[in-house]
Amino acid sequence: MSPTNKPPLNTTLRDFADLKRALGKAAKEAATRREQERAEQARREAAQRSHEADAALFKRMVGAVHGMPHTGRASLTPPRPQPIPARRQLDEQAALRESLSDEFDVESLLETDETLSWRRPELGIDVVRKLRRGVWALQGELDLHGLRTDEAREALSEFLRQAHLKGWRCVRVVHGKGLGSPGKQPVLKDKTRRWLVQSERVLAFVQARADEGGVGALVVLLKPGKTKGQVSY
Repeated sequence: MSPTNKPPLNTTLRDFADLKRALGKAAKEAATRREQERAEQARREAAQRSHEADAALFKRMVGAVHGMPHTGRASLTPPRPQPIPARRQLDEQAALRESLSDEFDVESLLETDETLSWRRPELGIDVVRKLRRGVWALQGELDLHGLRTDEAREALSEFLRQAHLKGWRCVRVVHGKGLGSPGKQPVLKDKTRRWLVQSERVLAFVQARADEGGVGALVVLLKPGKTKGQVSY
């Protein structure tokens, strides 16, 4: 190498000094990492010794433990019961009670034949005749004797709802014949007719035959419910 290509002496010394400082810094960082690793290892060993000491103490306190023999039985989780739509039922009952008015004028809707009857306009007169002759068998009965007006209205609303759910088509509602004692049993005959006419579940009704209660009862034809098929009119 020619003298003109040699690096300056001060430049070479500065490079060596930088290298020395870099090596020293790297050595310090390596020493710090080794110290941290030793501390972490010591912590894990201490935790393991503590766990083993706790386990040994538990065994000394409890004594020998033996596993239960396998019986072959499977542990099954019982199915959760289906929720009861109580809120919806209460809402339906409240709506029915509110929809049945005591002031509804039903007299103009009743047929003035030998036995008062009522049917929806879309139904033919044959429906009333069949109902009077007992073509549809009675599937249920509600007796309103002894009930006050509000009690009878609520009982009738619930009875119609249950009959619809069961798929009943023909039922009898007994409302009684007389006036009853003042203050104890109000006249339910007229009120029962008013309530039935207002119910969407009722298609028609007639006064019961003598052997089915006569003037003290009504035979009611209901809309098809959820569990039974439709019956021809």
